[in-house]
Amino acid sequence: MNDTPLRLLIVEDNRPLAENLFEYFGHDRHYVLDFAPDGLTALHLVATQSYDVIVLDVMLPGVSGFDICRRLREDLGCQTPVIFMTAKDQLPDKEAGFGAGADDYLVKPFNLKELKLRVDALGRRRLPSRTSVVHIPGIGFDPGRLTVSLVGHSDLALSGIGARLFEMLIRAYPDFVSYDRIVDTVWGEREVDRHTVRTHVYALRKALQDHTGHTLIKTMHGRGYRLLSPEEAQA
Repeated sequence: MNDTPLRLLIVEDNRPLAENLFEYFGHDRHYVLDFAPDGLTALHLVATQSYDVIVLDVMLPGVSGFDICRRLREDLGCQTPVIFMTAKDQLPDKEAGFGAGADDYLVKPFNLKELKLRVDALGRRRLPSRTSVVHIPGIGFDPGRLTVSLVGHSDLALSGIGARLFEMLIRAYPDFVSYDRIVDTVWGEREVDRHTVRTHVYALRKALQDHTGHTLIKTMHGRGYRLLSPEEAQA
């Protein structure tokens, strides 16, 4: 396994089971765990934190795991691998789960070792470069910590779609990133319109501008966006 700990979000309203999972994975230094007792908490965590794998119960209070997974994919643009764990073992249930965007489906009761094997398999999808800080003149981005370091300023923490957008821009520097590439990478579907892309880019640009006083994202009209170095932004 990658030496970097696997960031695992467990979404389960059954506290004894959740505690059992925490005890099982928590003794292994290869995992960093987070917990949500319901779907809405999970949505908030995913919007503000970064995870490598999400283990998601289906029968949650209020909003089902199927609906939560669908919202993760469609509303948040989250592409983190999702494993459903559920007692719903019929083929239509599995079809619904995979249709909602799941990567795996584990029927309760299950052996914890099997869950671990499945988590590890999905965790291997992480980009090997995730822990390597990416640099351009005057700016660095740490994909593991999701922080932007700028010469003369404190680090800026990003999350969710903003972090994914910034990573694309800094890795492409000095080239631009097209609208279509942004949609394919961040949302994984072409139904997302350009207004949605512009809204998220505007929010990222504003966060960077509020932090540095400079506009660091340039709109390439009709093409996409390009990240500017601080020196370019001041020119």
